[in-house]
Amino acid sequence: MEKKNLAVLGSTGSVGTQTLEVVACFPDRFEISVLTAGRNADLLIQQAIKFQPKLVVLSDEQAYKQVKKALAGTGIEVAYGEEALVDAVQLEEIDIVLTAIVGSVGLKPTIAAIKKGKDIALANKETLVVAGELIKKLVEEYKVRLLPVDSEHSAIFQCLPGEESNPIEKIVLTASGGPFRGKSREELEHVTKAQALKHPNWSMGAKITIDSASLMNKGLEVIEAKWLFDLEAEQVDVIIHPQSIVHSLVQFQDGSMKAQMGLPDMKLPIQYALTYPDRIQNNFERFNFANYPSLTFETPDMKTFRNLELAYQALREGGNRPCVLNAANEVVVAAFLNDEVSFLGMSDIIEETMCQVDQKENLLLEDYLHYDEESRRVARSLIERRY
Repeated sequence: MEKKNLAVLGSTGSVGTQTLEVVACFPDRFEISVLTAGRNADLLIQQAIKFQPKLVVLSDEQAYKQVKKALAGTGIEVAYGEEALVDAVQLEEIDIVLTAIVGSVGLKPTIAAIKKGKDIALANKETLVVAGELIKKLVEEYKVRLLPVDSEHSAIFQCLPGEESNPIEKIVLTASGGPFRGKSREELEHVTKAQALKHPNWSMGAKITIDSASLMNKGLEVIEAKWLFDLEAEQVDVIIHPQSIVHSLVQFQDGSMKAQMGLPDMKLPIQYALTYPDRIQNNFERFNFANYPSLTFETPDMKTFRNLELAYQALREGGNRPCVLNAANEVVVAAFLNDEVSFLGMSDIIEETMCQVDQKENLLLEDYLHYDEESRRVARSLIERRY
């Protein structure tokens, strides 16, 4: 097999660092051409020295200056800014772009990569949440592969080979329930960011960990699943599974179900996206049923964790509604992490933003960017007035 050249967007985050762990296990199969990061200069420098990419890109100016100085004389090009990021994914030698950037900032480079004929290993769920209809059209037009990296969507993806002629009746996305599973609204009124950041099963960045605690992460995954697997809202269910061993399930029209299982470790779905359709021997830890004598499941409480219901609402309404939902959520999560809004207040701000921003169908890229910006402005204004 020829080596695949990778661009890893968001290489210093949780998925990015685990991607590089996978790459390091298979030096004969993968080569890193591009690494990108926000402001974690120290880690990016270490990664660049180890993997010797052609180019690294940063979105923070101070971090850029630090990295440029540290990598002087290494032959590694160092660039800064959004345009440099978009240019980086278009390098001729790149085969796969793994997008692990958090937030809607991943939209432009993903589109640029698709238009250059690059396969996309997608860990940036916001790209499909914000502009799923546009992305799907581009994937079909440029005949590239959109390979899911999120463990839940990877699980569905892994259940589908051999079932091409069998329609999906529905899929079931599993959710751990986060650190506040089973809590009432009264118990959640005064929870802190420190409590919300303590995920029971997964080690992730701050934004996605807060999304997990509020169930917005699962709501975004519901929207993402619609575009990945051509489903309607009523075909996507969510079930709480605290052990995070069953990563998701597919139910076919005869009632049969397939599930993909394994330890809560992102390296396996990352590897599958990078090596698809092959499965390659690795030394990752194996699952042992004896260590998990009980696997449990329960219905999510969407009255307490309202973000999940808001995501379903946005999906059903379509058009720019998922874009509005996502933008408002990014604003309120940042505000919660800065102690500017309460945990339950996040849902209130998101809902009010969705009410205040006009609905629009048949969007072009500039429309998505417009509504993303407008929704952020509305959400920030609501926070300032209420808190």
